[in-house]
Amino acid sequence: MNRPAPERNHILNALPLAAREHLYPHLKHVVMPFGMVLYESGAVLRHIYFPVDSIVSLLYVLSSGASAEIAVVGNEGAVGVSLFMGGETTPSRAVVQSAGSAYRLSGARLKREFDRHGQLLNVLLRYTQSLITQMAQTAVCNRHHALDQQLCRWLLLSLDRLESNELRVTQELIANMIGVRREGVTEAAGRLQKLGVIRYSRGKITVLDRPRLEALSCECYAVVKTETDRLMGLHRG
Repeated sequence: MNRPAPERNHILNALPLAAREHLYPHLKHVVMPFGMVLYESGAVLRHIYFPVDSIVSLLYVLSSGASAEIAVVGNEGAVGVSLFMGGETTPSRAVVQSAGSAYRLSGARLKREFDRHGQLLNVLLRYTQSLITQMAQTAVCNRHHALDQQLCRWLLLSLDRLESNELRVTQELIANMIGVRREGVTEAAGRLQKLGVIRYSRGKITVLDRPRLEALSCECYAVVKTETDRLMGLHRG
C-alpha cells in the first residue's frame, strides 16, 4: 500500500525542514475507515491526528443522543487540539466522515516537541484559531441561514479537504451532521440537482458546478475559508 506523504497535511507541511526531519520518525500512519471514532465525548485524549486524505467530523452530542456537527477537519488541520490547549478532554466526539488515512502522534511526544522547538506549537495555535472561527460560523449559520445554504456550505467545506469533486456520503449522514431531518436534506439536494450544481446517486455526491455552489452558499463558507487561508498560508484555486 502506498502511503500518502505527511506533507499532504498542511500543518506538517508548514514546518521547517529540520523540524519535519525530527518529527516524522515519531508519526504513525493509520487507516481511517468511515465511521471510525477517534475519541468520545469526555474521554481523555491520547493522540493527535493529522489527516492527509480523510475527513473527520467533530460532533456535539446531547444527553438524548442527538448530535450536530460543530466543525470538519481534513488535510488542513489536526484532530485533538485539546491535548495542547490544557484540557486533554473535550465534550465533542470525533468521527471519520470520509475514509482515508492520517498520521498519528502521541500526546507525550507532542509535548516534548513543544519543549524542543516552537514551530509546531505556533502552527497548531494558528490552526486552532481557524477552527474556532469555523465552529462559531457554523453556530451562526445553523441558526440564521436556510437549509439550502447550509448544505452548500457543508459540501464546500468537505470538498476543500478532498482532492476530487466527489463525496461519498448519504443524505442521512448529512442530516445528522447539520442537525436537521433527512427529508429536508433530500429536498435541498434535489433542488441543487435540478439546477445542475450537483449529481446525487447511491451515496455519492458529485459537484458539477463549483462556482454556482459557492454563489448559492451563504457568506459563512467564505468567512471560514478566508480565515483558514490567512492563518495557514493556504491559497487554493
